[in-house]
Amino acid sequence: MQNSPTLRLPLIAHVIVRLDVGGLENGLVNLVNRIPSSKYRQAIVCLTTYTNFRDRIERDDIEVFALNKRPGKDIGTYWRLWRLFRDLRPDVVHTRNLGTLDAVFPAKLAGVPALVHGEHGWDVFDVAGTNRKYRLLRRVCAPLIDREIAVSRHIATWLVRDVGLRAESIAQVYNGVDTVKFRPAEGPRASLPRDGFAPPGTFVVGTVGRMAEIKDPLTLARAFVQLCKAAGPDRTRLRLVMAGDGPLREGVNRALAGTEAQDLTWLPGRRDDIAEILRGLDLFVLPSRNEGISNTILEAMATGLPVIATDVGGNPELVEAGKTGTLVPAQNLDAMAAAMQSYFDGSVSAKAHGAAGRRRVLEEFSMDRMLAQYLDIYDSVVRPPRGELVRG
Repeated sequence: MQNSPTLRLPLIAHVIVRLDVGGLENGLVNLVNRIPSSKYRQAIVCLTTYTNFRDRIERDDIEVFALNKRPGKDIGTYWRLWRLFRDLRPDVVHTRNLGTLDAVFPAKLAGVPALVHGEHGWDVFDVAGTNRKYRLLRRVCAPLIDREIAVSRHIATWLVRDVGLRAESIAQVYNGVDTVKFRPAEGPRASLPRDGFAPPGTFVVGTVGRMAEIKDPLTLARAFVQLCKAAGPDRTRLRLVMAGDGPLREGVNRALAGTEAQDLTWLPGRRDDIAEILRGLDLFVLPSRNEGISNTILEAMATGLPVIATDVGGNPELVEAGKTGTLVPAQNLDAMAAAMQSYFDGSVSAKAHGAAGRRRVLEEFSMDRMLAQYLDIYDSVVRPPRGELVRG
């Protein structure tokens, strides 16, 4: 007896440069873990490779491909992409950020019926998004893309005003945060995973992020040194945690070396226990020179922490100055040190700002809300009929 035909579910192929620790990558994993397997199939295509960050994918039905792209313009990558798209036959290819944008050309040549592109922020080589060549590439690719996604209002405005895209082609979708994983400590601040570093009575300032130029960890390190000097004998109550790795880590070490802050700072490098570390903080600081939408700000707010952030990119869309935290000018260590001092001495209520931030995340930045918006976009671009009949 012949099996009855079943519907082949549409396939979404997510294209990224590398599957490794990062805000964009974390957002991707959060999304693919939650897209219903009863509605879409999914695959992740890495232009270069992937690390054990792949293990954060909680499902066994999502295949991850590595194309091993060489640095620079590796023409062979486009051929490998075309062949992979021809084999997979995705219904949607979803590229993210400038580094994957030109994948739309092999996707179109392979007959992919729908293309989605997301802009999540700027790269270290174009911090302000002013590079004319990159803007031109975005304009050239735009007619091939069915839907553009901006993760902040700031990026959406930039795409229209500076890049020249049509406003009606852009959907603005905020990242969501796991409010169960990222939650406040029960009772007093939790212990940090470093014995004796922050005993009761200390005030712990912290950040999480790549130690790269665009994240500007040096300004935070120098501002903390300044705070310690200003605090006098009270500096023994201060602590700084800077989780993350990158090319500026040694520079941060040098900025702290020989100062009053050196023995009060912990640089644990890359960590897999960020939720636990956040619960061990009293104050979160993000010193970036530019941001799309910061996952770490959302995670800190979900943890019930007040947030000091630079007044750049999408940060003001998350941090309500005077309600959930404080905004300071980028690369201004005096303003950053003064803001940290206001929470340390109690002139600004860390507890009130942290509680307000948690409430805001629950109301406006849930995973369910993000998932629903992405599903609406995918549903709108998938060409009917959805999939094809296959026989079991």
